[in-house]
Amino acid sequence: MSVEWAAPSTPGNAPAGWHPDPWGASPFRWWDGTAWTAHVASPTAERKPRLPAWLSVPVIIGAILSMFFIVQIATDVPMAIVLGLVPIAIVGPVLVWLDRVEPEPWSARVHAFLWGAFVATAVSGIVNELVGAGLGLGASLVISAPVIEEIMKALGIWYAVRRKELDGVMDGVVYAGWTALGFAVVENFLYFGLADQEGQLIAVFILRALLTPFTHPLFTAWTGIAIGRAVARGGPLLPSALGGLALAILCHAAWNGAASYGAEISGWVVLGAFAMFIVLFFAVAITLRKMRKRDQARFVQLVPWLAQRYGMAEHEVGVFAQWDHMLKVRKSLAKEQRRYFDGVHAALARLAHLHDQPGDTDPATEHALASRLSDARFRGVSGADA
Repeated sequence: MSVEWAAPSTPGNAPAGWHPDPWGASPFRWWDGTAWTAHVASPTAERKPRLPAWLSVPVIIGAILSMFFIVQIATDVPMAIVLGLVPIAIVGPVLVWLDRVEPEPWSARVHAFLWGAFVATAVSGIVNELVGAGLGLGASLVISAPVIEEIMKALGIWYAVRRKELDGVMDGVVYAGWTALGFAVVENFLYFGLADQEGQLIAVFILRALLTPFTHPLFTAWTGIAIGRAVARGGPLLPSALGGLALAILCHAAWNGAASYGAEISGWVVLGAFAMFIVLFFAVAITLRKMRKRDQARFVQLVPWLAQRYGMAEHEVGVFAQWDHMLKVRKSLAKEQRRYFDGVHAALARLAHLHDQPGDTDPATEHALASRLSDARFRGVSGADA
């Protein structure tokens, strides 16, 4: 099965909607169904970014601060680096699966991962060392670590909001997951390096990488859910974010306390903490699956309306209006075509989410997303002709 990507319909035959401006005065001009209007998408004067989308100044600074101990561990215990990367193969596919309805740009996901890996670990490491030196290891593990680590991961999610990449609850969970995964990977480097010195590398690897690889993503998911809800509702970000952050810190502190001191009290404490983690994992998994199914159904429902508004061809509606059929079509495409297909899907999904939000639709945001959709479709045509 193959898919042909068509250019937007001829304005004279197209329904009312945004279409490429035939005069070239603006990216898009509103066609009312019978004639062009004076309503245009005014291009904004934006400076060309100095860094690629997957990088930022905080990430570069964090990488410089973190690189010393990472290189040292890689030199002394190279196996710690190899084993520390294992959770990516476990957690990564789950995050990709969650992100299938409204896929985020890979550059944004990579940035979130790097934020957790370098920015969050660097700042958290410094603070935890200072608290440990002043108040002792226990205060560092149960008080400062949950607080500063969750705050720094929350800032990674906020950075996605600042870049206008996060627009709903599922996005919040996805960015929380990638940020937390990056943090967990680099933290594992440190733990595995220390465990090797004590002759416990395999035991610690099984516990952290195989049995509980979702701990950090599960803690930070509460912050992501809270921030995502605030963005989706258009309400103030800070009050909602603080509520989610408090839950994340509480779960993190309870886990650290049980893991560090539970055995000294009773083995049942450790088993209870592990059972809590399992229950939390399945509760979050079931909730996210329901959310994903709901978003999936809403996307499919909105496709015909979006196609009419943005002048898409009839065969494109047939592809995207049935979720299982869409996945089959995508699977049948060559790698290059699949990239263009994903671009159209992502733009459609973001437009669907935009129009599904309460209140008036922001024209500037709609213009930008409509431009992405048109660009992805035209690239598909060029790719198919090449």
